[in-house]
Amino acid sequence: MKNFRHQHSRPKKSALIVGRTAVIEAMRSGKQLDRIYLQATVHGELVDEIKRLAEQTGTPINKVPVEKLNNLNVSNHEGCVALIAKVQYQDLQDVISFVVDKGETPLLLILDGVTDIRNIGGIARSAHCFGVHAIIIPDKGVGALNEDAILTSAGALEKIAVCRVNSLMKAVDDLHLNGIRVFATEMKAERSIAEADFSGPCAIVMGGEEKGIYPALMKICDEKIKIPMSGDFDSLNVSVATGIILYEVMRQRPR
Repeated sequence: MKNFRHQHSRPKKSALIVGRTAVIEAMRSGKQLDRIYLQATVHGELVDEIKRLAEQTGTPINKVPVEKLNNLNVSNHEGCVALIAKVQYQDLQDVISFVVDKGETPLLLILDGVTDIRNIGGIARSAHCFGVHAIIIPDKGVGALNEDAILTSAGALEKIAVCRVNSLMKAVDDLHLNGIRVFATEMKAERSIAEADFSGPCAIVMGGEEKGIYPALMKICDEKIKIPMSGDFDSLNVSVATGIILYEVMRQRPR
């Protein structure tokens, strides 16, 4: 497998939409975009329309210096370049309704601040193997689900539903409205995963390795859980931890 630790590959030109008008037309036609790179200093009616459509479609906008756009090796970018989504994002409520209509017990995974694409790829592989119905990610603060992420996931990101939301807090509220219990992972939690009840509809929140789960998000979760460990090592890799927790979920559920 390729090593992505120091790799910052430039997107292929075929994966880019270049220019303000082209980006607007792409969003109006329903094409899903991973994100829009917008030069921080540009203004005008077309820029305002891009921002409006991006908010309407849930497309993240990264305001960047012109050097970032020039580095993409495209000409006449007009301060705006969009990256075509490699993963087709789905509506969270649609996924929940689909799972319930099939008579299955929802199992969802929420990623908060997980930025390393190798971890995202490994998490997606475990999620697909252990029956997760969807991975929920925020539109900002998560690693790009690009070709490298798909490669590290061994294609799992193309087989599992991915829901991109503009607020994980709101996503948790929506899960609660659907009767889905939300578990937050925390090293200092009192209850271990073996003591938790994963048999009903549930979602697991996994935080980034540096900052963990955002405190306000942690507060609205229903229960905190931990993986019991011997020794005094700080923590497990988030991808490894996800696999362990999802195995326990699968163990508790009838197959």
